Amino acid sequence: MKAFVIPEIYKSTVIGKIKEIRRTKDRLKKDFTPTILDLGPVRFLIARHFGFCYGVENAVEIAYKTVNENPEKRIFLLSEMIHNPDVNADLQSQGVKFLMDTKGNQLIDWKELNPDDAVIVPAFGTTLEIQQQLEALQIDPYKYDTTCPFVEKVWNRASQIGERGYSIVVHGKPKHEETRATFSHSKENAPTVVVNDMKEAQLLAQYITHSLPKEQFYQDFEGQYSQGFDPDRDLMRIGVVNQTTMLASDTQAIADYLKHVMITHYQLQPQEVEKHFANTRDTLCYATSDNQQATYALLTNEADFAVVVGGYNSSNTSHLVELCEEKLPTFFIQSQHKILDKNLIQHYDLHTRQEVTTAFIPEQEKTTILLTCGASCPDAVMEAVMMKISSFFNITKEITEVVEALE
Repeated sequence: MKAFVIPEIYKSTVIGKIKEIRRTKDRLKKDFTPTILDLGPVRFLIARHFGFCYGVENAVEIAYKTVNENPEKRIFLLSEMIHNPDVNADLQSQGVKFLMDTKGNQLIDWKELNPDDAVIVPAFGTTLEIQQQLEALQIDPYKYDTTCPFVEKVWNRASQIGERGYSIVVHGKPKHEETRATFSHSKENAPTVVVNDMKEAQLLAQYITHSLPKEQFYQDFEGQYSQGFDPDRDLMRIGVVNQTTMLASDTQAIADYLKHVMITHYQLQPQEVEKHFANTRDTLCYATSDNQQATYALLTNEADFAVVVGGYNSSNTSHLVELCEEKLPTFFIQSQHKILDKNLIQHYDLHTRQEVTTAFIPEQEKTTILLTCGASCPDAVMEAVMMKISSFFNITKEITEVVEALE
């Protein structure tokens, strides 16, 4: 796999060494057991896979290269580079401006741009409509394009099955940048509808089976279907693709459910399934899948609590938090600065969508902590979190010594 040029501020000697050791010992990536760092009074169990993925490293490299090689240009990002506050803040500190926020609201009017400006497309990709807007301003939307190759893979797969006469069901968060981009590209080749979760998939099934009048479809899926979508006609043949950062198990469950609905409704024999349902298993992102599988393996171990690090608006990170919350107390933080002291932590509550300050490390002889982070979290932030937590303990071994002993 290609090695990317990443700014030193995002690197970590400790985390980098752990990753290198695990890669060397497990080149086929079949061992999902966590890395154990036993420091005496505190023990960290670190997920096998975490942190910057291929798509994020690619985006970070292109963005910083654009800044460094174009000192005379004004540089804009369509929206956040990736869902990590440290990366976005650093780019802004170097003069990069955001044209839109993550919800697609305009921050800078298109009229302020000129053909000499550099406009970076973020890792999530962008819509065809925005590409056309840039082209109308004589700005090449592909010159500084950091769209993740695995996002583009989903677009290509949607196009392929659309050309075969299937409508596209996108499993994703309707307002997320990646889902908006995937929806835009998909609807050019096929009727497209977005479902957020299994509940919406089950609602969609009622239109497949004609259990609900099609007029109601336009209310139930308002803003989530392509122009001219006819549920009576366009739900007869479907294929499911995903926003690459969703829970892989959720996407698969939705696909399996809708497939079963088709088999039952049309009374299909096994060899007839593809008459109404396309096979789209290959649209799941490898990094999302690896990080989630590593988290499942992490959770097979006993621990006092979990710490998940990443941007609060990061979809892939929030799903790791959801997995951890099912088993034990979980703290979702952006950085080490959210750890106020040994007794208090300021973390993000996914359910109330706001930060809360709660009790942190329990008073006991030995504490075991599960630690992971999202695909847009720098190694340096993971190390900083681990170092700050360990500073609250009278550790008997240096972290570097414990890491070296892993070899």
